[in-house]
Amino acid sequence: METVILAVVIAVVVLVALGGLIVGSRRKKPLPPPPPAAPDITAPPAEPHVGDEAETPREEPRRTIEEVDLGGGAPTTVEEPPVVEAPRIEIPEPTAGRLVRLRARLSRSQNALGQGLLTLLSREHLDEDTWEEIEDTLLTADVGVMPTQELVERLRERVKVLGTRTPDELRGLLRDELLKLVGTEVERTVKTEPEGRKPGIVMVVGVNGTGKTTTTGKLARVLVADGRTVVLGAADTFRAAAADQLQTWGERVGAHTVRGPEAGDPASVAFDAVKEGKEMGVDVVLIDTAGRLHTKTGLMDELGKVKRVVEKHAPLDEVLLVLDATTGQNGLVQARVFAEVVDITGIVLTKLDGTAKGGIVIAVQRELGVPVKLIGLGEGADDLAPFEPEAFVDALIGE
Repeated sequence: METVILAVVIAVVVLVALGGLIVGSRRKKPLPPPPPAAPDITAPPAEPHVGDEAETPREEPRRTIEEVDLGGGAPTTVEEPPVVEAPRIEIPEPTAGRLVRLRARLSRSQNALGQGLLTLLSREHLDEDTWEEIEDTLLTADVGVMPTQELVERLRERVKVLGTRTPDELRGLLRDELLKLVGTEVERTVKTEPEGRKPGIVMVVGVNGTGKTTTTGKLARVLVADGRTVVLGAADTFRAAAADQLQTWGERVGAHTVRGPEAGDPASVAFDAVKEGKEMGVDVVLIDTAGRLHTKTGLMDELGKVKRVVEKHAPLDEVLLVLDATTGQNGLVQARVFAEVVDITGIVLTKLDGTAKGGIVIAVQRELGVPVKLIGLGEGADDLAPFEPEAFVDALIGE
């Protein structure tokens, strides 16, 4: 029994010793550090604004811009954009008798022809030298070789029959013969009233520099002055300023202008112009075309295309060729080139004042077989006049 008690005591002692060792070993190991506490985050101070101190802004009541007193002077007013006024519509000068009213201007530049011939015919003896001088005067005035020979031959016969020649008789004789050359029986009205349809279609052709676009604008004024309504087609897309120039002419008389992009298709512009003219119910559509003669083949193909495209709407009523009267015989060369491609129905002679010679009227009609229908006598907006043979010849020979 004692032995059992002793064994139990020994066992307890051993257990106690082992427990002490375990506790001692645990005490020697360091405990892990506690987790760090969350730091206190302080918001950075706000950046200062202009005029503020570097501190956190305080809550302040906000004001609208209307409540802010800007101080120092009258309140600011907002300027409104300027109002673009519509161009003032002009009333063109009536065309009836316009050439007669411009006769004085025409006669000042044509005295070399009319007065020169009268002076020569007034000589007491008309020998061969005098007749040669008469021929030279006519040729210098751009009358042309064939018309000059015809006129001199008729003057010879009539002077021989007349015998004694007073100044009035000579003037009447010369007037009659010049009128025969110019032609009084030819129809010179610009055809803008086709029967049974609207609008009349007029195409204007010619070399750049002859005043073609300006003439188209002036022709619009002539038609408006006669009570017609007009649409302009800016089919000269090659020259940058042509469309702007034509539109300015149109705005002055209340005519609408149809235009396309620069370097665009001229035929398309012409087609649209006629289409809009029909929709608007106007009387006449005027089509301005390009005139770069230095690219002859391309230009002529282009004019032919414009003509064909326009005629999908209706036939052309007029094809007017614009010639610079100061170019003389060179203008006839241009006329031949255009006549090869389009059927020219009438001629417009520009710049007939100044250095131009009146004989070009006779020469160009003889060359093309078509009449001069309009003449330009100056830079004024109403200086384009319907051609009147009697008024023209009277201006040549003077009163």
